[in-house]
Amino acid sequence: MSTRKRHPINMDNILSQLIKLQQKPAPFEPGEPLFWNDPHISTQMLTAHLDPNIEAASRAPDTIDRTVYWIIDTLALKAGDTVLDLGCGPGLYASRFSRAGLNVTGVDYSINSIEYAKRYASENNLNINYRYQNYLELSDEGLYNAVFLIFGDFCPLDPQQRSTLLKNVKRALKPDGTFVLDVTTREHRRKNGNKNSWYASESGFWKPGPHLVLEEGFDFLEQSIWLDQFTVLEADGKVSVYRNWFQDYTPETVTEELAQGGFSVESLWGDLTGIPYSPTSEWIGIIARKK
Repeated sequence: MSTRKRHPINMDNILSQLIKLQQKPAPFEPGEPLFWNDPHISTQMLTAHLDPNIEAASRAPDTIDRTVYWIIDTLALKAGDTVLDLGCGPGLYASRFSRAGLNVTGVDYSINSIEYAKRYASENNLNINYRYQNYLELSDEGLYNAVFLIFGDFCPLDPQQRSTLLKNVKRALKPDGTFVLDVTTREHRRKNGNKNSWYASESGFWKPGPHLVLEEGFDFLEQSIWLDQFTVLEADGKVSVYRNWFQDYTPETVTEELAQGGFSVESLWGDLTGIPYSPTSEWIGIIARKK
C-alpha cells in the first residue's frame, strides 16, 4: 500500500481562478508559454497535421496540391528558384514545392514537426533544408525568390511580432522578391462562432491524463481581434490556460499593414488557390512584392 501523502485540492482557489479566467483578457495576453513544443500537445498536433480528414492543423491534401500549383504558376517560379516556407510544420507544402524543382527551406518552431519533415525528406530523396527555429528570430538575408506563410500563421501574432516578422521576411527576400500569405476575415469568425462549452476526457489533445476543458471565445469587435481560450483542469487541481489569438483583416487593413512593413500588394484573392475575393470571403490570399 502506498504511504505517499495526498495533498487536498483547494477548490476555493481553483474556482477563483476559473471565475477570473472568464473575464476578457487584454488583447494578445499570452497563455501557457510552452505550447507548440509541449511534449504531449506537439505530438497531438503532428497527428492532426498528418490526418487528411482533419482541417484544423492543415488543409486537405487536394487543397494543398492546388495551392502549391497556383502559387508556382502565379509567381512564375521555375526549377532552381529558392523559396522559404515559414511555419512549415511536417513539410506538407515544402515537400510539394521541392518535387516541383524548387530549392526549399522550411522553418518551424515545433521540434516534432521538423523531425518528421526531415525523416520524410530523407526517405523520399527530397533535398530540403529544414530548420527548427522561431521565425521571429529569422536572420536570413537576400536568399529567397519567395517566402510563404500559409494557413493564417500571420493572424495569431501580436502587432510587434507581426512588425518583426515583416522585417525578417523583407530582409530574407532577394530584391523584388515575393511574400505570399493568407489571413482570416470577420466572415470566418461569424461562421465558426463563439466557443462556450466544456468537456471531460480520460486523455485528449491538451493532456495525456484525465482532464476537464472549458472552451470560451472572446470577441474584440472594434479591433477585429478574436480569442479562442482553452482552460484545462487536471485531476490534481492544476489549471492551464491555452490561448489562440487571431487578428482578422479586410483588404484595406492588410494592404496598409504590409505597406508599413515594406511590401506592396500586387493582388488579393479569396484564398491561395486563386478563388476571387468577395465581401463574403472567409480568407484573403495575398501576393505582395518587396519594395
